[in-house]
Amino acid sequence: MKKDVIAEMFRRFAEIEPEPKGELKSVNAFTLLVAVVLSAQATDASVNHATRALFAIADTPEKMLALGEARLADMIKTIGLYRGKAKNVIALSRQLIERHGGGGAHDRAALEALAGVGRKTANVILNSVFGEPTIAVDTHLFRLGNRLKLATGKTPAEVEKKLMKCVPEIYRGRAHHWLILHGRYICKARKPDCWRCPMADLCPFKPKTARPVQGA
Repeated sequence: MKKDVIAEMFRRFAEIEPEPKGELKSVNAFTLLVAVVLSAQATDASVNHATRALFAIADTPEKMLALGEARLADMIKTIGLYRGKAKNVIALSRQLIERHGGGGAHDRAALEALAGVGRKTANVILNSVFGEPTIAVDTHLFRLGNRLKLATGKTPAEVEKKLMKCVPEIYRGRAHHWLILHGRYICKARKPDCWRCPMADLCPFKPKTARPVQGA
């Protein structure tokens, strides 16, 4: 995709939603970290449903550790892979207390050293908490990068590297929020809603889907 086309795409994203936000619910940086860890291979909606009660009683590493793995697992059992995730959340809570005095990890190396935290999760925290222009490549961004010929690659790392190069700097800090929401609600995996996409004229994907016929 040409530079001027990419610039126009993100200009439209910015015009439609100047300040995009992620849909995971949190009350502070720690709970956002937990929510992102829990969201692996799960929907934001399922995570938000489980964490509403959880974050009301455990919104710090100390409180989470006191809650314990068994009770945490019971509170998040509606989320996929909940047992492993409960183990990681308890472990990272302990690590935050022991390594950072209960505060947050403030750089990529420190974040990725925490249990259950990979590059994507670290990118979300660096962007949403610390305002760094990182791009977290999830399944939506990976699909869009390849489908739109925006940043093609066989791995999330390849797509991320290319996105960091091709997305205009002025939009880089908001890019992954726009692309996630676009992939979730319009450029969907099985059948994108091309007929209502504000980027349809810029997108090389074919064949474009037509507006569904009502009553059909």
